Amino acid sequence: MLKLGGGMLGKLLAADPGYRGPRVPCGQGHQAGFVSYRDKVTGTVLGPVTLTRAWYHCESCGHGSAPRDGELGVAGVSLSPGLRAMNDQAAAAGPFAKAARLLENLAGVRLTVKRVERAAEASGAAAAAAVRDRAALITARKLVPLPPSPLPDKLYAAIDGTGVPVTAKETAGRAGKGEDGRARTREVKLGVFFTQNQAGQDGYPVRDPDSSSYVATFEPAHVFAGLVEAEGIRRGAHHVRQLTILGDGAAWIWNIAAAKFPGATQVVDLFHAREHLHDLAKSLEFMLGDRKGDWLAARLQDLDYGDIDGICNAARAYPLAGIKKTELDTALGYFENNAPRMRYKWFRSRGLFVGSGAVESGCKAVIGQRLKLSGMHWTVAGASAIATLRCQQASRPEDQICHAPRNQTPAA
Repeated sequence: MLKLGGGMLGKLLAADPGYRGPRVPCGQGHQAGFVSYRDKVTGTVLGPVTLTRAWYHCESCGHGSAPRDGELGVAGVSLSPGLRAMNDQAAAAGPFAKAARLLENLAGVRLTVKRVERAAEASGAAAAAAVRDRAALITARKLVPLPPSPLPDKLYAAIDGTGVPVTAKETAGRAGKGEDGRARTREVKLGVFFTQNQAGQDGYPVRDPDSSSYVATFEPAHVFAGLVEAEGIRRGAHHVRQLTILGDGAAWIWNIAAAKFPGATQVVDLFHAREHLHDLAKSLEFMLGDRKGDWLAARLQDLDYGDIDGICNAARAYPLAGIKKTELDTALGYFENNAPRMRYKWFRSRGLFVGSGAVESGCKAVIGQRLKLSGMHWTVAGASAIATLRCQQASRPEDQICHAPRNQTPAA
């Protein structure tokens, strides 16, 4: 059946050999002349198809091209748009060797592992470039997205970063946390936007189904900030009643929030704050003795009520000096610097999320389960491409990789 379909597809495409006259624009301001008809084998969802099309050459540029390739969406590539979309989904879901087996087992399409890798990384790089270009247009107000319809009540942006294992070349000269001081990972910054319109039966907020969209990059925080701003605008940040930024307390997250969405409510993830409180109790254990459990329980209650002064006063009630005092000041600095972002009782009374679990799970599911498997060492370019495909795959249905209306170019 596949062979029959491939033969029919080949004959259908051969009906237009792509001859567009003796000369055509080369795309660089010159004219390219017709040379001959040449064959090209293109992988499709029905198997390889040989297409004979007109070939033009530009003497000024020294490059050749086939207008028919551009019309069919296969200029410079050897896979059809439909097969590229299938390959992208398979390669985003698992390792390249597994993706090649899936394509063969489920679709009868045989591609080498290297071909799967190259095609997926090329698609991911193109998608990442498209996201950057769109973000630049949105933040420059040259592209104005329409507000979501219907407009959600609350929009959240949860931001975090996670390390991805990379090759030694990608970490040359970078300091790391290993015993030898060398870095073995590069941080990918991840942001997830989602909406909330209602609370559950227990009164806690519930994320709207299929409302998440992800952005990720290995670029520095100021570049990531532009992507976050553009995605926020695209998701209706300037139109919703309540915009909330969730993070783990890292300074770069709040710098982005303050610069790009100064009117948003900022919330430090409650579970990170509790972890810091447990560490604080552990550092005071030698002073607290058997009262450590009761002291910690009282401080956790202070935290739930947003009473940061109570936590700091209770910790500083013990006379410390030297290194211990410095360590205590550093630990309490986390709470003092983030006190306005830790008003958990007030946040909950407004029906807001106080945890950044959406992005924490995104770091594990979107990034970790594909880019941090045993034995993997990526180039930054390759990891960035696959991370972009993963973000598309995990995002709302309208943002995902494969859509029937977009499988082919308009001309096709």
